[in-house]
Amino acid sequence: MKFKCNKNSILTEISITQEIISSRNALSILSNVLLEADNNLLTIKATDLKIGFETQIPVSVEESGIITVFCNTLLATLRTMPEGDISFSVEKQKLIITSEKNNIVSQLKTIDAEKFPSLKNVSDNNYFAVPQKDFIEMITQTSFAVSDDETRYFMNGVFFEKKENNFIMVATDGRRLSLIKKELDTIPENMEGSIIPVKILGLIKKLSSGEGEFLIAISEKTFFIKFDNNKIYSNLIEGQFPSYQKVIPEKQEQVAIISKEEFLSALKSVSVFVEEKSKRVLMKFYEGSVDIYTEETEKGDSKATLSCEYSGPEFKIVINCDYLQEPIKVMQEEDVSFKFTDPTKALTIASVPEHDYFHIVMPMQM
Repeated sequence: MKFKCNKNSILTEISITQEIISSRNALSILSNVLLEADNNLLTIKATDLKIGFETQIPVSVEESGIITVFCNTLLATLRTMPEGDISFSVEKQKLIITSEKNNIVSQLKTIDAEKFPSLKNVSDNNYFAVPQKDFIEMITQTSFAVSDDETRYFMNGVFFEKKENNFIMVATDGRRLSLIKKELDTIPENMEGSIIPVKILGLIKKLSSGEGEFLIAISEKTFFIKFDNNKIYSNLIEGQFPSYQKVIPEKQEQVAIISKEEFLSALKSVSVFVEEKSKRVLMKFYEGSVDIYTEETEKGDSKATLSCEYSGPEFKIVINCDYLQEPIKVMQEEDVSFKFTDPTKALTIASVPEHDYFHIVMPMQM
């Protein structure tokens, strides 16, 4: 195998593969990245058996070949190389990397590609198209609400399903819930609800351009996605996702509308004084105004008063400040609405005007 390419082109892709297998530090085939040079293309593959990644970049191939190399060492070597073209060749089971600028030569031990596990695949007929812009927005509006409690593994991902012509994605950690739906007529009628690990969604968001379409396929236990020159798959999370419909309030009598930027600015100032563990912040709504404040702590206390559109009775609620900040930060509209009925029941956060998403937060005890 012998090829030449620009340092930054291959460095970008190897950085991605390292994210996939970052938890594997042992010198084994799963810690390796596969490199295959042919027809002036370099195919790069990586897997941890749960997630698989494949991409291609243009290179100048002098001699075709295939090999695997320890990903961490390859990445570290590439990072030390100067800008410009780098030459790669294989001799005596070693990958030789040479910088043409200052004659740096590094030799990396390799493992035969025959020992590299085959990546999963699915028929092209199983894929359906989803606009990148829509799917990225769905990830943005839900992924922060995923639970990190591994004992409740069925909430460690984002649930998605089809209802009528709507593609719905939902995330919850048991104390909050985020939901978004898009009307898409490309989704197969027989698509069942599935739970996608949040790690793969973050990777998709990071790699995608936001232009064009994703091609998505769902097998019994695997999620597949293709875009640009990338192919990614991930095992789905098995288990029963909570019945999220039961959490959504049917009716909430009171509504307050506040400027998004003013609210986030006030919340940022007040949250300096919240307790690190509880992150308790209080909101008190009354005619035309809302107070955002903390209880007195070792740091002191803070209070901000904002004008808002509200004409109901005085209402006080205690909320985790992160659960307020995270959904509001990803809203695109200028104003945000808070809907509520009782200080012990769910608070609904939505955009103004209402979009195709909303967020539900359960209050804390007074």
